[in-house]
Amino acid sequence: MEAFSSSLFSTFHHPKPILSPLFNVSSVRIEEKPPNTKILKPSIPESPTAIPSSVRKLSPAATVTKPVEPSLPNTIFNAFDDLINNFIDPPLRPSVDPKFVLSDNFAPVDELPPTNCQVTEGQIPPCLDGAYIRNGPNPQYLPRGPYHLFDGDGMLHSLRITGGRATLCSRYVKTYKYNIELNAGSPILPNVFSGFHGVTATVARGAVTAARVLAGQFNPANGIGLANTSLFFFANKLLALGESDLPYAVRLTPDGDIETVGRYDFEGKLFMSMTAHPKIDAETGEAFAFRYGPMPPFLTFFRFDSNGSKQPDVPVFSMLSPSFLHDFAITKKYAIFSEIQLGMNPIEMIGGGSPVGSNPGKVPRIGVIPRYAKDESEMKWFEVPGFNIVHAINAWDEGEDEIVLIAPNILSVEHTLERMELIHASVEKVRIDLKTGFVSRFPVSARNLDFAVINPAFTGKKNRYVYAAVGDPMPKISGVVKLDLLGGERKDCTVSCRMYGEGCYGGEPFFVAREPENSNADEDDGYLVSYVHDEKSGESRFLVMDAKSPSLDIVAAVKLPRRVPYGFHGIFVRDSDLKKL
Repeated sequence: MEAFSSSLFSTFHHPKPILSPLFNVSSVRIEEKPPNTKILKPSIPESPTAIPSSVRKLSPAATVTKPVEPSLPNTIFNAFDDLINNFIDPPLRPSVDPKFVLSDNFAPVDELPPTNCQVTEGQIPPCLDGAYIRNGPNPQYLPRGPYHLFDGDGMLHSLRITGGRATLCSRYVKTYKYNIELNAGSPILPNVFSGFHGVTATVARGAVTAARVLAGQFNPANGIGLANTSLFFFANKLLALGESDLPYAVRLTPDGDIETVGRYDFEGKLFMSMTAHPKIDAETGEAFAFRYGPMPPFLTFFRFDSNGSKQPDVPVFSMLSPSFLHDFAITKKYAIFSEIQLGMNPIEMIGGGSPVGSNPGKVPRIGVIPRYAKDESEMKWFEVPGFNIVHAINAWDEGEDEIVLIAPNILSVEHTLERMELIHASVEKVRIDLKTGFVSRFPVSARNLDFAVINPAFTGKKNRYVYAAVGDPMPKISGVVKLDLLGGERKDCTVSCRMYGEGCYGGEPFFVAREPENSNADEDDGYLVSYVHDEKSGESRFLVMDAKSPSLDIVAAVKLPRRVPYGFHGIFVRDSDLKKL
């Protein structure tokens, strides 16, 4: 969820903070890697007061220490950054304090070349031949100043499976930002989510960033994104996504390694950022997407044909203010957007707060537009008080004039960026009568659920089953539940549950069909996969769960050679598709 990073950058023309004296930037570690792979990171001081023991314990030990000689301009700019981070805008709030944000299994890890794994329980089903790849934030340099969970460089953790054997590989997405900072030996671009609190800090960081641009340290035209949110396989391309930039194409080598191919603009037709949650219609092969920002049009909708060719933009000027629009849904006939109470809030920033915040006086709306619309003339908006969604699960058409939307409604949207542990999201079924404008809502579960998925073959059409992560509290995931949407609209629809156990936390589940080519297969005939970490032992596992079983039984478990940090969204790519990359 890099969401507003490109928006803020274009508005203020500068990124965010660098590091405070918690970490020594002049000392970096170089880990032994395969040829042409070199990872530079600041070493972690041994002072017990510098960073919690959980971070020091879980961060990989330095193997070789080599001083990096910073350039004179970089030395000067880093000194100004230290001044800002220590005296103007130190990381005082827990939501941006690295000691809290990067504790336990949120602490970053180094890259890992392809490494064999041990199957410790059961057998990996043959339908999982391919790769499960999950994206997430993993800062290349430990922060010296304010740092938000969303600010980390994108790292892909891939489990390549062949004939029941598994190989784990972790690699950064080699974005423009990552590469220039790697070469400089220190951060260059500012942290967008944590660096724009208050006018004084914003102006100070903006001035330093502008000076870096003028000094030729980086060119914002080459992209400022982190590519840390999700993945998208479409038109024989595997793309790492983040909302602040163009996608980055990546590929897997035959031995399971991950390579970054580069920024991908769909043959020059995509010249600005796009959502990290595009939707694919499995029947037509088309993909649908959007972008949003701080300047009108605040929302722009577009699609790609089945060959991967981008179609013309459809700007939506009837969204009258910038909104935090992270996800959307499609049906066979429509695209559905949610304008929520979270958005740009300059008044808060003047008072020392974040420019992205909640507006309790705003009434949330749902916008519906034909998915093949050439302009916004047929866009319809429906007010839905109290309905704030960050992620959508699915939607479908019912009859001629009704739409059903399934999504987790965040009941305390004001905590989305600052106090995620206080978030409670209730999955709801929303019915919209396009003719009368009547909107009805029904909760389908009382639990705190998000990061929900379905069988991808049912995207945009009526589905029965939902698999959702249990927040305990968010952003930690303590288990997964299966919801049966046919269970009714006035009772809890939970039919199966798998909790990971005390001190064990996972992430977003992903559904993999057992027979993807069988159109007669049951919707839930398949497996749920996820990385799970045991905070007591420090070990991570890859779990395969039977999606059809009453208790989501574990059919296979793979012990990973090192821990996998908590992250965001993942994807499973079949072996036949990997060969097309």
